[in-house]
Amino acid sequence: MAEVGFPGQHTTTTTVTSSTTVQTNIRFDPVYARTIPGILKVVQVVTSLLGFICIQFSSLSYYSKGSYFSWISMIAFWFTGILLGLYLFHIVEKFYKIPWLKIEFIFCAAWSFLYIIAASLACTVNDKPHSAAAFFGFVATAAYAIDCFLKYRAVKAGGLAQGTRVVSKQTTSAVESPPPREGY
Repeated sequence: MAEVGFPGQHTTTTTVTSSTTVQTNIRFDPVYARTIPGILKVVQVVTSLLGFICIQFSSLSYYSKGSYFSWISMIAFWFTGILLGLYLFHIVEKFYKIPWLKIEFIFCAAWSFLYIIAASLACTVNDKPHSAAAFFGFVATAAYAIDCFLKYRAVKAGGLAQGTRVVSKQTTSAVESPPPREGY
């Protein structure tokens, strides 16, 4: 026997629609450099370049620790600098089907790890330019780690690197009442 007041059938339909809005024209947008990801990229480029310059001013730069730091900082400088240019000119938005956030997440995670090793190794050299490079290396490590965290959250949320994705959710419910009881 059905309980009084409890519907016999309940149907819920949820419709989720998602639309991606991107502008595929190439344009310069300096506003990106004032966003958190833009500021992080600028910090990464500047600290990578300054760390590289510091190592090159050392008389011990040809040792393996200095060479490793130079290698890490130059790859970071060029990769991040190119990405910064792609974002400033909205080229990332033009090619929105490429998984930019995943690529950046993997790079930021790898370079956080590689930079902390390079900066730690630079600390072990008793040389002022290596100490300065180690400082810039630790700052770059922090910038890459923060960027890695932000990219991880964006990837999990299904975000776009540039452009907007509008997700709308519509829920409809239909309730069917049980047939009326006949009197005895």
